[in-house]
Amino acid sequence: MHRDKKNAKGGPDGGDGGRGGHIILKGNSQLWTLLHLQFQKHVIAQPGGSGGSSHSTGANGDDIILEVPIGTIARDAETGEIKAEITEHDQEIIITPGGRGGLGNAHFKSPTNQTPRHAQPGEPGLEEWTILELKLLADVGLVGFPNAGKSTLLSVVSAATPKIANYPFTTLVPNLGVVAYRDYKSFVMADIPGIIEGASEGKGLGIRFLKHIERNSILLFMISAESPDIAAEYEVLVNELRTFNPELLQKQRLLAVTKSDLLDEELEAEMRATLPKDLPAIFISSMTNKNIMQLKDMIWKALQEA
Repeated sequence: MHRDKKNAKGGPDGGDGGRGGHIILKGNSQLWTLLHLQFQKHVIAQPGGSGGSSHSTGANGDDIILEVPIGTIARDAETGEIKAEITEHDQEIIITPGGRGGLGNAHFKSPTNQTPRHAQPGEPGLEEWTILELKLLADVGLVGFPNAGKSTLLSVVSAATPKIANYPFTTLVPNLGVVAYRDYKSFVMADIPGIIEGASEGKGLGIRFLKHIERNSILLFMISAESPDIAAEYEVLVNELRTFNPELLQKQRLLAVTKSDLLDEELEAEMRATLPKDLPAIFISSMTNKNIMQLKDMIWKALQEA
């Protein structure tokens, strides 16, 4: 109640409390990983300030802004429900709101209750676990078995420098590269670590990187010309995607037969006859640059259609 030297029995005088700080995700196109948050397990926003006399409102708690790469998804740790998705630079989404501030007793005065001696308490702060998951945003996703030549192609058509070696699972993390096209156009290509039969069940690198394929506009299947049965390998890859997420099969698909510098024209013609009829296919060689420009043309056309 208001009290001063001239007023011994003033009316209600309590101010409102401030809200607690929000925890906010903000998109940053300059970030590519979530490594900067790897050791920041607990994020605690500041509580709101208490209301004071003379109808003084308490200060709001300071918000905490977590900058994350574009393509980050916030998921509830208990239910798995997606709470937020960052798709643009500088996009901000509150993933954990601060508690509402309480109302001072001045809010409850009325002609019949001129001296309310109660106030509304503020809401308690939320305490929850949230999983941040990054899915790469790319125009083209490279899909294939280990050592199909995905990293080599990416290194040839872009400035990316993925690890290249002659053993399975050379690529342990996805790599992104910007591919320059005609008339200063460009598109983004993602090298997804090798899939093997049973990946959707956890074999090899498992489903750890299959989720990145969900964010690609089109899928470029890459199979080595050294394969004894290209069509069978393609079906294995398609089946793994189907088992993981049937919606992936709705994406436009292309096929690139790699290492075709090992083939002569006659053998290439024989192999082409065995390929799936409804699938645009091209024989390429990253070592000799065979049909690389034609592959870019095929990808660009597919992107415009997609």
